[in-house]
Amino acid sequence: MAVPVRNVSAPGYMADVQIKTDTRAMSVATALFFMVGFLTCLNDIVIPHLKSIFELNYAEVLLVQFAFFSSYFVFSYPGGKLVERVGYKKAMVIGLLVMAAGACGFLPAAYLALFPVFLAALIVLAAGMTVVQVAVNPYVTVIGPAATASSRLNLAQAFNSFGTFIAPFIGGLLILGGATQLTPEKMHTLSAAALQSYREVQADTVRLPYIVITVTLVLLAVALAAIKLKPQTGQTDLTQDFRPGAFAEALSKPDTIWRHPWLLAGALGIFTYVGAEVAIGSLLVNYMGLPQIAGLKESVAANFLMVYWGGAMLGRFIGSAVLQKLRTGPVLGTAAVVAFLLVILSIVTHGHLAMGALLAVGFCNSIMFPSIFTLGIQDLGPLTSKGSSLLIAAILGGAIVPELTGALADKIGLHSAFIIPAICYVYIAAFGITAIKRPPALESPLADSY
Repeated sequence: MAVPVRNVSAPGYMADVQIKTDTRAMSVATALFFMVGFLTCLNDIVIPHLKSIFELNYAEVLLVQFAFFSSYFVFSYPGGKLVERVGYKKAMVIGLLVMAAGACGFLPAAYLALFPVFLAALIVLAAGMTVVQVAVNPYVTVIGPAATASSRLNLAQAFNSFGTFIAPFIGGLLILGGATQLTPEKMHTLSAAALQSYREVQADTVRLPYIVITVTLVLLAVALAAIKLKPQTGQTDLTQDFRPGAFAEALSKPDTIWRHPWLLAGALGIFTYVGAEVAIGSLLVNYMGLPQIAGLKESVAANFLMVYWGGAMLGRFIGSAVLQKLRTGPVLGTAAVVAFLLVILSIVTHGHLAMGALLAVGFCNSIMFPSIFTLGIQDLGPLTSKGSSLLIAAILGGAIVPELTGALADKIGLHSAFIIPAICYVYIAAFGITAIKRPPALESPLADSY
């Protein structure tokens, strides 16, 4: 996930104070981006594991994503207030320690083998992650020259994508690889004591990964706290929000974001995009395990999940080059139409064709967030800051759409339930196609990709 970044063209920005990038700070920041991507995607491995252990239906197990992505909505404002109070670096240190506490919460959750304890740990983890995300993007912009701020952010985002790419492999190896699945019929023959013992043994496979994650997060917090930055703007106060338009708000006439239909449509676009992407990613392992699709074991299916997220990573590089030559609206509309057709193809077919079609959707997802984001904040001027915040809050779709998809899967089957993400892509396609006739942007506010 990402938040708006520093407006380097704003008055008072003294780019000549900083001569070169603080490599220590940049190293820690890129590690943060990696951990955010890794932990977000690791949920896609935890979900089928918990579903198997606790015999949950899809709606119940997707409470994992509901708890996780709701935190972006609930904790983003408190996170922003924390940044204003203590500054970017201290806020990230606090966020990392909260993340570590959440990761550590997986240990008692595994010991007790209770699903609600897993959810509580995830909420704490996501709360800390939200604080980190609110602060890390602008932090990257103040640890080096203004001229290379965009380059640093792109590099950091590449590590985020790498984290989402490698998480299925690591999680599949350490979590699913060590699990022994029993069929529901077999589990029903166990006594209450034997069933609880089985759940404790299976839940124990999450301990080692999350112990390593906890230690890593604490070490990152210590490393970040030890870094002392020189003043970057002629001041020692780095708590000001440098989001686009922040400097112009005091000079503009009163206005409101609710009067800008493109922004509101963009917020719904972000909601549907994140919702569709997370719904598919969360259910892919179970989908590939269906007899009519591929009948894969969870540990094997986890490796194929890398194709979904790897396609998104590859698409970001290709999309970056394409969007330099083509307008955003047509590219977004085309990607969404193809994603819709791939999901429908997966619904109406079976076997490896259905599996491959759904995996290919990851490539189409790659350019959607930055494209929708850019179209949403286009020409907002002094309201860009507030508009950006609204778009980030719309990441709540990652909580709502997967839950709706899971509830539908419980009623009509997982194979057909992907009609909900398909509908999401219809809206995104309409948004992109409508933007074809929109006049070019008067200015180009800075924003980085999801």
